[in-house]
Amino acid sequence: MTTKREAYLIVDIGTGNARVAVCTVDGEILGIKRENVQYESDHRYEDSIYFDPNTLWNQILRLAQQALVEAGDVQIKAVTATSQREGIVIIDKAGNSLLGMPNIDHRGRKWEKDLQDKDLVYNLSGRYPTSLFSAFKLVGVREVYPEIFEKIDSFMSISDWVQFQFSGVVGYEHSQASETLLYDVEKKVWSDVLLAQFGLSAPILPPLKDASSILGTITPVVASTLSINPEAVVVVGGGDTQLAICSMVPSANDVVIVSGTTTPIIKIVDSYEKDDEQRTWTSRHIDEGSFILEANAGVTGLNYQRLKEIFYPNEGYDVIEKELELATYSQCVASLGSLIADEEEPLTKGGFIFNAPVSHQLTRGSFVFAILWDIACSIYENYKFLCAVSPHHESYIWACGGGVESRKLRQFMANLFGKSIKIRDTFRQASVLGGVFVCNSALGVKQAQPQLLEEVHPENHEAFEKLYQEWKSARKTFKQVGT
Repeated sequence: MTTKREAYLIVDIGTGNARVAVCTVDGEILGIKRENVQYESDHRYEDSIYFDPNTLWNQILRLAQQALVEAGDVQIKAVTATSQREGIVIIDKAGNSLLGMPNIDHRGRKWEKDLQDKDLVYNLSGRYPTSLFSAFKLVGVREVYPEIFEKIDSFMSISDWVQFQFSGVVGYEHSQASETLLYDVEKKVWSDVLLAQFGLSAPILPPLKDASSILGTITPVVASTLSINPEAVVVVGGGDTQLAICSMVPSANDVVIVSGTTTPIIKIVDSYEKDDEQRTWTSRHIDEGSFILEANAGVTGLNYQRLKEIFYPNEGYDVIEKELELATYSQCVASLGSLIADEEEPLTKGGFIFNAPVSHQLTRGSFVFAILWDIACSIYENYKFLCAVSPHHESYIWACGGGVESRKLRQFMANLFGKSIKIRDTFRQASVLGGVFVCNSALGVKQAQPQLLEEVHPENHEAFEKLYQEWKSARKTFKQVGT
């Protein structure tokens, strides 16, 4: 009789897609399935996107069933979730899911100007308050849909909501709570002072939960639906950036670039550090006492993915990398809406600059080359602001996420930073494998250590610094077009 392999079921809801994976306790992915998250626009706001939580939950169950079939004969010991930060789901007293608002929902933008004390909010919440964050999403619902707002019993991050769907237990994990503007990051508690700033009341705040703690047991209904172990526990996960960092096993004071849909540049710190000019974010990490200091380059990965679908709809990354070797910096320069920490307004117009008339040397590889260079420069620019708050002296930087699948991008970053770029064998599915880490921690299972996969060393840093200045000039051109 064959013994079933012990495994974890891990749900990862990103901005672009939903993934469900079945992984062994030592991090082997036995099955993984993904689909795009289905969004709708709400035209009662200037810039609002939402999802139906019930549709997403059915999608998660379907993907879980498919991943379990792919995984074969396993015994699911634990379930956990991670997700995009800033996204939330609201529920009523009966536990019905009313509305899902992703991180790209800006329904609260109209009311940003009404916030009285932005300095106070930054000092307590660790981030300059904008409609990206959850409190403004709730304000947007209150102002336009008062009948829905009155029904709200609680709200949760998307990953906490997924765990609620599996366990029936309401909670909000600390790294995710950091994104709400209602949480005192230094004190690690919900803040009545911040609630008052937004005119919100404490009863809608769920109990705070520690990552890697056991939330509860899987409900009989879900266990039956998925035909899995009815004694499987539901483990508290956390923000996708924090779980991705976890899978890299960095040391204190290391910098980690998480190149996903967006690109956070993170420094792990052991105290609550803030930027006097309010350009960086400070959040809780998923361990007991660490913080993460962050600058974010915005939707760089989403830009790359969408343009890859245009230029290379049927080809893999190996084909792209080969064609990139034939491209040069002089053929094309891009600026595509990345964020820079000291800019008050995001870039709203972007594009490519190349010589006219169009050269015969200009290829699709030239455009992708320019995209990757734009991403690398945006990351570098934000890294410098991070270092202005908390200096980084190590000779290397860790990187993970699908964006660093491109060796060309890793080389660009190494050349700009003048530091080596390291990746581990967990880099492709970093947030999913971070889920393995939290489950192992919860169950007391010894964690297998990820291995160094590659280290890219810098080349000709001085020359790349000059090319970077040219990129800054191009970006300034697009900034002027957008005003």
